[in-house]
Amino acid sequence: MTNQGKNAIDTLLSESFKEIASAKPIEKITIKEITDKAGVIRPTFYNHFQDKYELLEWIVRRELMDVITEGIADGRFRESIVAALSAMLDEKPFYTNANKLTGQNSFKEILFDALKDLIVSYFDVDAFKKRLPYAWLTPAVAASFISASVCYAVCSWIETGMKIPIEELVDTFIYMSYHSTLELVNPGE
Repeated sequence: MTNQGKNAIDTLLSESFKEIASAKPIEKITIKEITDKAGVIRPTFYNHFQDKYELLEWIVRRELMDVITEGIADGRFRESIVAALSAMLDEKPFYTNANKLTGQNSFKEILFDALKDLIVSYFDVDAFKKRLPYAWLTPAVAASFISASVCYAVCSWIETGMKIPIEELVDTFIYMSYHSTLELVNPGE
């Protein structure tokens, strides 16, 4: 199968999954439901994804992280984050249900890992090591710290009904990224 054909099937399965997951808890969705909705046979699903959680990860990485990556490459960092959050808002029922997953393969875990991978890919390892030359403090550790913060904010935004305007949320991400904790708790110093 060509890569284009694989991508078309991946997209078909993801659209089917998102439509079902918009109305039903993800943990109760079966592969048969996804394939029936997509109009393909079950083995087709397993030729593309191991399980529905891998499909969820594909959605997060393709529809959110790829948007951010493309925006950063074009010099549109802020706009790319707005676009990713707007995509989530456009699919609010799906992301609301996805955010309710708990435990292993939870949306929070998938989002955390995807954000961490994205962030670590932008680290200049040599410059990082020069600034903080501690063997244990790797780009992956720093990316985990940042990812945990952003993941918490995004998941909280979803949990509260995505009521905070996207522009405000992005402004907050950017502000928090450029200011230390000490500046935030002691703004007069």
